[in-house]
Amino acid sequence: MKFASFFGTIQAKLIIVYMLLILIAMQLIGVYFVSAMKNSLTSNFTNDLQEQAELLSVMAAEKLGGDVEAGKNSVESLGVIVNNLFNLSGVEIQVLDASGKVLITSLPAHEDYVGRKNTQTVVSRALQGISDNEEYMIDEDNERKRVVAKPVIYNSKIVGAIYIVAAMNELHDTMGRVNNIFISGMLIALGLTAILGVILAHTITQPIKEMTRHATAVAEGSFDQKMPVFGNDEIGQLSEAFNYMTGRLRNALLQNEEEKEKLASILTNMSDGVIATNEAGHIILMNRRAGTMLSLDEEELDNRDITVLLGLDAEQTQAFVEGSISTALLEINREELAISYKVRVTFTSIHRRQFGITGMIAVLQDVTEQEKLEASRREFVANVSHELRTPLTTIKSYTEALDDGALEDAQLGPRFVGVIQNETERMIRLVTDLLHLSRLDNKEAFLRKEPTDVLEMLEDVTDRFSFQMQQRNIRSIIKVDKGMGSVSFDRDQIDQVLDNLVSNSLKYTPEGGVVTLEARFTEGANLAISVQDTGIGIPKKDLDRIFERFYRVDKARSRNMGGTGLGLSIAREIVSAHGGVIALQSELGQGTKVSFTLPLVEEGGVLS
Repeated sequence: MKFASFFGTIQAKLIIVYMLLILIAMQLIGVYFVSAMKNSLTSNFTNDLQEQAELLSVMAAEKLGGDVEAGKNSVESLGVIVNNLFNLSGVEIQVLDASGKVLITSLPAHEDYVGRKNTQTVVSRALQGISDNEEYMIDEDNERKRVVAKPVIYNSKIVGAIYIVAAMNELHDTMGRVNNIFISGMLIALGLTAILGVILAHTITQPIKEMTRHATAVAEGSFDQKMPVFGNDEIGQLSEAFNYMTGRLRNALLQNEEEKEKLASILTNMSDGVIATNEAGHIILMNRRAGTMLSLDEEELDNRDITVLLGLDAEQTQAFVEGSISTALLEINREELAISYKVRVTFTSIHRRQFGITGMIAVLQDVTEQEKLEASRREFVANVSHELRTPLTTIKSYTEALDDGALEDAQLGPRFVGVIQNETERMIRLVTDLLHLSRLDNKEAFLRKEPTDVLEMLEDVTDRFSFQMQQRNIRSIIKVDKGMGSVSFDRDQIDQVLDNLVSNSLKYTPEGGVVTLEARFTEGANLAISVQDTGIGIPKKDLDRIFERFYRVDKARSRNMGGTGLGLSIAREIVSAHGGVIALQSELGQGTKVSFTLPLVEEGGVLS
């Protein structure tokens, strides 16, 4: 692995390049040199054979062209010349007559060739008078040889031929030695080149390695080390530029981190959600508040489309694409929590010069409570207006009737006046309850806590409603835990709570019913007081809104009974001011039970 990685370095590449350059240069030189030497040696070798054949043909011309009687002596003398004067190692010389028969051979092993006809092509060409006859041949021993043939001419007549066969082993041995010398020299040159390449590559790559190490350290956040400057050459200038860049980068990153921390702190602690998108509308950034609103984690973003995530309709989506959308009021449903809330989204385009719109910033503001308060305010104003309009209309009608002469009527006059008094008292009760609620909302109704006997308080409540109970034959039952003494709370406020609860029970309990008042201690040091009746009950659909202001289950009947629709709301506010909670349980046709708890406090050793 290390060996393979070495060849990927600049040092290895430089060494390989230098060695390849030397190798290619020496190969070119070697090919040219060896080729030229081979041609030269071969040419010299052939010329020597040609000269010897030419000389021998001149010497053999007279001896082969003389008279017949002197022919034998001439051939014998020619054989002496061939065997002694031209006796060369690895060379066979044959003297042929005009018919091509072998007269003399310089090779004793071929004495049996004498008298035979030499049928070689070069011999035939020589006997035809062609002087330039040469060729290569490979014998049965796979040995390469050079063949030369010269005609022997006497008095312009061809009287024979000289045939020379020379082995080329010495020439090829010489070429082999030359090649070996050349290869040895090339290997030595390559070795020296490799050594020099390593030294040269090290001088170039060492600063690069050092710079790479410092660049890695800078990438990991270490800006303290400085790159050493190796001379004033290009690498030294690069080192100085690197050190300058490192300093500038350190300052830029410090400023960037500072700004990033400020921005992250602002985004994290914002009460509004912030979402940033790219030009395609895909989410690239979202703060924690936006994730909470949309029930998303940063890992779940995955370039999600903001138009799909926010549930924009087709018109809003088109406006978003065009960059013309400014605000949108959306309803977010969180099914896992079974809740929904309204969110106002404000869009701001991100513009970049020459590129146009490159993204969008969406600010999400939870306006659920604001919308609820606004709706509650509108409903409250409408309810108050309605509640006041009815008695005022009645008073106006009866007043006009009295003014028209009903006052003089002995029967109608007193009855109309009585109606006006009842409606006036109803408006007074309504205004009183509204003022009470206003003081409770504004924390202006100060609690005057004092030890109060719970049993006595419940008995006083039943006494206040005893006349109504007797009229409708309704029984009252009081249940109090044993040992219950005094408890500290605002007696007047709790009396008002109980009066409202008992009054409601009596209104909706038929004759012969039962109203039960119970007080007991619960776990967690709380006092629980409940009022239960056997009345008509409340439908389930109305239970969630029963404590809302002016809310009535049976609006016509409640108004006719003189109710303002604020009793349970006032009771809830009073209990909440004491630090307790109030709850209602009811079954249609089986009665209603309203319970509230009050925290207990010990005062002077008395459980209160």
